[in-house]
Amino acid sequence: MHAAFFLLLAASLARFLIRHPGDPRTPWIVALSVVLAVLYVLGPAYVLASAPGSRPTPGRSVWLGVVVAVWMILVVLAPSFAWCAVPLFYTGLRTLPTRAALVLVTLLTAFVVAAQLMLADGFDPNLVFAPPAVAAVATAVFVHMQRQADRQRLLIDDLLRTRRELAATERREGTLAERQRLSMEIHDTLAQGLSSQQMLLQASDRVWESDPAAARRHVRTAESIAERSLAEARRFVHDLAPAELAAGGSLPEALRALATRESESAGSAAGLVVRLHVDGTPTALPDRVESALLRIAQGALANVREHAGAQTAALTLTYLGDQIVLDVADDGRGFVVPEAGGGRDGRGHGLPAMRARVRQLGGSLTVESAPGEGAVLSASIPLSPDSVSESEERL
Repeated sequence: MHAAFFLLLAASLARFLIRHPGDPRTPWIVALSVVLAVLYVLGPAYVLASAPGSRPTPGRSVWLGVVVAVWMILVVLAPSFAWCAVPLFYTGLRTLPTRAALVLVTLLTAFVVAAQLMLADGFDPNLVFAPPAVAAVATAVFVHMQRQADRQRLLIDDLLRTRRELAATERREGTLAERQRLSMEIHDTLAQGLSSQQMLLQASDRVWESDPAAARRHVRTAESIAERSLAEARRFVHDLAPAELAAGGSLPEALRALATRESESAGSAAGLVVRLHVDGTPTALPDRVESALLRIAQGALANVREHAGAQTAALTLTYLGDQIVLDVADDGRGFVVPEAGGGRDGRGHGLPAMRARVRQLGGSLTVESAPGEGAVLSASIPLSPDSVSESEERL
């Protein structure tokens, strides 16, 4: 539009000079054309830096008024300059509010019609009706585009606001999920370790006078459990990964160490013997899967130790290629399997925590038990080829 204005201004000046050589008005026409060009060049500092249809500042209004006044003087002196009105239509529409711009467009159109009639030899209906029609179409197109742009800006603002709200919601959900995960981590590690220490210290207190050697064994075992619990607490601060796995051990090694510890810690007090069986070909697993299965085994054995009254428990880790299955079976007193959301332990948190861990990995957890018949807990987690290959590359 700016290029069109300067092209029309130059063409109007050339037409006047060609048609009226030596005319006494020539110096004024040339001077006013230069002034109009300079004023129009200064326009971007007032117009382009503002939004369309926004409230005009005093500087913008003064600039537009001076441009229109100079153009009107040129039209009076040389009617051919009326063609410069078309770019001025858009300049006014962009600079002024809609109602004020419509008034300006009407004034410019009237000057164009008068100038065309001055150039014509007689009355011509096209010269009277064509300029208003062109001005009406140009104004309608601009106003429509401006309204479309306003709607697009509102839509973009709504989208940005919605995105910010969605991000805030995701942060809140992530915070809640992290809190739930931490509660499960603490329940399956520190809480279970403290429970074991309490049982061992109580047992040592009972035999402190009658069997000092057994009491010392209980204290040493409790000390070992406290040491592992301290390692777990430090691991929470570092990256919340299980200490057994963070040291570089595999899942079968971590489960074997867990079975040994449970047998040693519960052997003197409850006579529990824990065995581990590994079926299939061991493969590298994602960290999340190994951590979840180890925590499930810890929680399940803690339940067996505290509630089942079992003599033996078996951990069975089965590699099936497309999934990994962990079974925890005991020969204890059994129980009535609770509904989802209940729990086997006295606090009602163990089984829901295990289900949540498995569900986060797309797996399933089943519990089979009946009073007097022991219990079997089975956790199955699917393994995608991509996850297994990524674990192998990492190792």
